[in-house]
Amino acid sequence: MFKKIVNVLNIITQVILIVTAIISLITAYVVFAPDELPKPFRLVYDYSISGPTSSSVVPVVEPVSDATSVPEESHTYLPGDGIMLNMSTKIINLVDPGGHRYIRLTIVVEFAPDNPEYESLPEEEKTAYLTEFEEKLNSKLPILDDTVITLLSTKTYEDLYTAEGKESLRMEIMDILSNRLVDLHIISIYFTEFVVQ
Repeated sequence: MFKKIVNVLNIITQVILIVTAIISLITAYVVFAPDELPKPFRLVYDYSISGPTSSSVVPVVEPVSDATSVPEESHTYLPGDGIMLNMSTKIINLVDPGGHRYIRLTIVVEFAPDNPEYESLPEEEKTAYLTEFEEKLNSKLPILDDTVITLLSTKTYEDLYTAEGKESLRMEIMDILSNRLVDLHIISIYFTEFVVQ
């Protein structure tokens, strides 16, 4: 009798292990296989989970020139519509015992132009506006670099190696930069290089 119970428990354990292995393989396939391959479902990231400053759509309203005029209609920028600022590649030690782990990261920050009509300007004025705006962004690079370096130096390998960790880092960078650069509107943050070792 006891031997039959042990055999049944062994069979149940084997079935549970096989089902768990199959589920793990399916999960790994969905997460790591290229999106070109057929999948039962696809992962989609929601960039709006951390509040209004991390929204993917940034409304920009032109300042009112005098108190009697009516503000113009706001202009909405979607990711890819703004002006990109490529920050330099950073290699930063992570907070891990022994100090042997680090991150190599390159970030591109997308800003909404402060003049929504700049694209309709004549080519010469448009070029002048873009040059002036890029100079303004470049003058803010020390703030951007300091923010990213300070934030990353508080992270551990476990904080960053998952897709959720990367998304959380993106939202944190966006929130902190939005608070520090109140005169600029950040549309999105892009990681063009992300290596954690």
